[in-house]
Amino acid sequence: MLTIFRPSDRGIEPCSDIKEGTWINLVAPTPQELERVQRELGILSEFLHYPLDEEETSRIERDEDHFLITIKIPDPRYNANKVRYETIPLGIIVTDHAVITICLRETQIFEGFMESRNAKRLLEDRVRFVFSLFLRIASAYLKDLRLIDRLITEYEAELHRSVRNRELIKLLEIEKSLVYFNTALRANDLVIARLQSGRYLPIDEKNEDILEDAQIENQQAIEMAKIFSDILSGMMDAYASVISNNLNIVMKFLTAVTIVLMLPTLITGIYGMNVSIPYQNSPYIFAVIMGVSFVLSGLVVYIFIKKKMF
Repeated sequence: MLTIFRPSDRGIEPCSDIKEGTWINLVAPTPQELERVQRELGILSEFLHYPLDEEETSRIERDEDHFLITIKIPDPRYNANKVRYETIPLGIIVTDHAVITICLRETQIFEGFMESRNAKRLLEDRVRFVFSLFLRIASAYLKDLRLIDRLITEYEAELHRSVRNRELIKLLEIEKSLVYFNTALRANDLVIARLQSGRYLPIDEKNEDILEDAQIENQQAIEMAKIFSDILSGMMDAYASVISNNLNIVMKFLTAVTIVLMLPTLITGIYGMNVSIPYQNSPYIFAVIMGVSFVLSGLVVYIFIKKKMF
C-alpha cells in the first residue's frame, strides 16, 4: 500500500502526487508501487527492497544525494492467549524532495502521528521528521517492555498456583521476545550514534535535542530489556529447579511407600508357600502374621517420618 502525505493548513493530509516536501509511506508495497517511487524520485532499487527483508539489520547507507536508514521496530504477534514480540526493519529514505518510509507490515509507530499538532512542522523539516521517528520507535520499545513486565508478573502468579507446561511455554515466548529486543535496540543505538556525527543529516540545536532524547530512551530500553531478560532467566532456572525438586520428592515418597508395603508382602509370601512351615496349623497364626506385619510396617513408617521421608 502506498500513501502520500503533504503539509496543509490543517496539518498534514493525503494526496496523490509525489511533490516537494511529501512523505511517502509504503506498507507491504506491490512491485508497481515500488517501481513508481523509484521512477519518480530516482532512488536505487536496492534501497527500496532492503527494508522488505525481514532479516535486514539496522544500518545507514548513502548514495549521492539520498541515503537509507534501516532501523528495527517492535512487531507484536498475537496467538490465542499468548503474546510474542519480534522485530522488523523500517526503512527511512531521505532525499532532497521527500521522505520515504518502507515497512513489511502496519506498525504502531505511526499511530496518532497524522493527528499530532506538530505533524505539519515535522513534515516541513526532514531532519526533525527522521529524528522524531527515532524517538517514537524508542518510546514504542519502552511501552512494549512495560507490557512484557506485566506479562511476566501475570505468568509468575499463574506458575505459583500450578506449574504447567502452558505457563512455561508463555515465559519462553517472552524470553525469546527479549532476545529480539536486546539485539535490535543495540543495533539501533549504533545507528543513532552515527547520525550524531552530522555526516548524514545536518543537525541544529533543536534537532540535536530530539536525537539525544531518542538515544536516552533507546538506552533506557536496552537497560530494561537486559534487566527483564536477567529476571526471566533466573525465574526459569528457579522453576526448573522447583520442578526437579518436586519430582525428587514424589519419587522419594513412592520409594518409601514401596518399602512399607514390601514387608507385609514378604511375610505373607513366605507363609503362603506350599511347603511345611512352623506353626502353620496353629489357629492363631493368621493373627500373629498380620500383627507382625503391621508392627514392622509401623516401625518402618516411624523411621521414615523421623528421617522426613514422608
